[in-house]
Amino acid sequence: MRAARIAVPDLVSNSYFPAIAAIALDFFKREGLDVVHELIFPNYKAYEALRDDQIDFVAAPAHVALAAFPEWRGCKFLMALAQGMFWLLILRADIAATPGDVGAVRGRTIGAAPMVELGLKQLLIDAGVDLVRDDVRIVGVPGAHAPGISFGVAAAQALAHGEIDGFWANAMGAEIALRQGIGKVILDVRRGIGPAAAFHYTMPVLVTSDAALERDIELVAGGMRAVLAAQRALKADVSLATTVGRALFPPTEAALIADVVARDLPYYDPAISETALRPQPLRQGNRAVAPAGTLRRRSGNAVAPPVDSLNPSAPAVAGIMTDGGRDRTGTAVLCLRWVTGATAAT
Repeated sequence: MRAARIAVPDLVSNSYFPAIAAIALDFFKREGLDVVHELIFPNYKAYEALRDDQIDFVAAPAHVALAAFPEWRGCKFLMALAQGMFWLLILRADIAATPGDVGAVRGRTIGAAPMVELGLKQLLIDAGVDLVRDDVRIVGVPGAHAPGISFGVAAAQALAHGEIDGFWANAMGAEIALRQGIGKVILDVRRGIGPAAAFHYTMPVLVTSDAALERDIELVAGGMRAVLAAQRALKADVSLATTVGRALFPPTEAALIADVVARDLPYYDPAISETALRPQPLRQGNRAVAPAGTLRRRSGNAVAPPVDSLNPSAPAVAGIMTDGGRDRTGTAVLCLRWVTGATAAT
């Protein structure tokens, strides 16, 4: 078997679940690949590891690729792990707010991960909320940078301890907060709670590098087939999520994951559509959020290098496209359909 590594920025989560499910359900092994996962947080560091040839695949938010691959140079998108921006806004249960009430963030402290917070900031700006005028404080979450910690779980813990008023994170963190009675859903754009335009800000994707493709295109193609097979298997039988959870998660989260994934299944479509490739605010260096050349993120004492150029052109796609892989963006498209035998249908 050929060895390979896949990085995820959040493990105990639904966000990138088909990628880790492909490990636990042996879909990689069926492709002759011995794949291990590595939790690399924050998310931009996962892309840096891909850029530096430390890993072969990343499962992460699409827009974060720009942090390591300016103007998308050097990376290729293989498939969508699911469609749409996938984070939810949770506020404390005792705050007087109803679902869809964007203004409820005024005067609040909201926890969010690096680069993930851009989605919330842009959504609020588009909804007319001024982060400074309205005193919206978007901060890191205590303990989230500790080794082996998954962000959504840490965010729910911080909410329970009263360290934040709410958080912007994955549905596992949201589920924990809801079941403990400490939080409630305010925004979930995937399911129509919040501005509809925010759905296309970003999406979870499986990504590889040009270097990995040049090194072993068969390994990349086999990895893509494995994750696609896991995605389809989960869609056919969501109880498999519990099997994955028991293999990779703590007991509490393992018991929850099938319910969380079940709500994601309508978005389990691997196609990277023309709509998804259109320039979006998070991929253009929108000055209201992050002026090009000034975006910096801190992790402890480490400071990631700035994004020198956020080009609004679309990323290169090496996998499943609904238009058959035809290049409409001026970027190089390498269609692996002939290798994978994959189609956009699920």
